[in-house]
Amino acid sequence: MPVPNPLFISPSILSADFTRLAEQIAMIEAAGADLIHVDVMDGHFVPNLTVGPPVIKALRRVATRPLDVHLMVADPDRTAQWYVDAGADIVTIHIEAATHVHRTVEAIRAGGAIPGITLNPGTPASALSEILPFVDLVLVMSVNPGFGGQSFIESSIAKIAEIRALCDRAGVRPRIEVDGGIDPATAPGVVAAGADTLVAGSAIFCRDDPAAALAELRASALARVV
Repeated sequence: MPVPNPLFISPSILSADFTRLAEQIAMIEAAGADLIHVDVMDGHFVPNLTVGPPVIKALRRVATRPLDVHLMVADPDRTAQWYVDAGADIVTIHIEAATHVHRTVEAIRAGGAIPGITLNPGTPASALSEILPFVDLVLVMSVNPGFGGQSFIESSIAKIAEIRALCDRAGVRPRIEVDGGIDPATAPGVVAAGADTLVAGSAIFCRDDPAAALAELRASALARVV
């Protein structure tokens, strides 16, 4: 199955060394990263706390690739604009957390960022039916969000394929991004199912040679493309 869009790799800085963040971003950009994935956790929607708008502003000063900001927050309707204003290029919100999802998605776009929508592992693909025409990216969580280094949930493969089919029927072409347990062993399956953007944290940053790990991930993902 061909990749519907060019394959993007979005390394997640959740697994990076925060004492050398600018250096590590420069390194993965030189290695070919297409996006820089930033996980924002508020300690409410998920049981962890990470970064906020000041860090996005700092990253904007050093990153040359688009900032792919994933909001794992309890009130994205109120806070998404903070991240748009801070310099995020892509702002993805959870459908489970947003009360006024259309309004928030349109506000993200109006602010100049690309809007995306995220599904937790327990949320069916059908939840996208009303919002799919309004977003440019769908993020499929293949682990339960909140922590890095978790194991890939195999049922995510079927969900990715279902989402790609939903997109085809609706005549829309959002990027389909997958986050959680992505490594050279799991990447080929998710790409074969229809994903075109892979988020990887520990599979890149926790390796001895992150640049080589990124190249290995891309090669493995493309190996199933025909």
